[in-house]
Amino acid sequence: MKKLIQGIHHFQANIFGSQRELFQRLADGQHPVALFITCSDSRIDPNLITQTEPGELFIVRNAGNLVPPHGSVVGGEEATIEFAIVGLGIKDIIVCGHSHCGALKGLLNLEKIRESLPAVYAWLNNAEATRRIMKEKYGELSSADLLNVAIQENVLVQLENLRTHPAVAAGLARGEVKLHGWVYKIETGEIFAFDPERGQFVPLSDTPPAPVPPLARLTNAQAI
Repeated sequence: MKKLIQGIHHFQANIFGSQRELFQRLADGQHPVALFITCSDSRIDPNLITQTEPGELFIVRNAGNLVPPHGSVVGGEEATIEFAIVGLGIKDIIVCGHSHCGALKGLLNLEKIRESLPAVYAWLNNAEATRRIMKEKYGELSSADLLNVAIQENVLVQLENLRTHPAVAAGLARGEVKLHGWVYKIETGEIFAFDPERGQFVPLSDTPPAPVPPLARLTNAQAI
């Protein structure tokens, strides 16, 4: 707590004053450029890796960057997604997984955490589609490669779940909403974006891949 309180004092004394106009504008309302759905993992900082300022990203965070399908869970994720599209007019939605994801490790060994982490076990059941894909399609992979591919497949599954949300479905039908799948590699700082044409996650360049279409799947999945 001492570190956090010292940080608050530093912010108030050394940062807020130099950006007073920004915070005054933010007090009048928010106009984020994207909805960013990512993991709760403390090593992930969406504003840091995208170099965005307060007010530019509307962020959803939870264990495993999951998006439960519409109607399966009435909770914060669904309400936040709906408000992002309808209330804020956001046009781009990014689902961003990351390397070394503990939630996905748990998903691949789900029965082992049933007793010790019952709430986590229940939450990860929302990623049953990812678990099933991994079991039936990638059973031959080593544990390290299995996790790497699971992280990628999970991003694509969550994009499909997003399409079941009425506000997202309507925005897609109007051609006003675009979906993007990213994976952040903690150890290198790289962002990999799903390229529908190649069926792979590729390093994000100045010209990003096209938005992710329905039923996108990895082709010849490989480590990133």
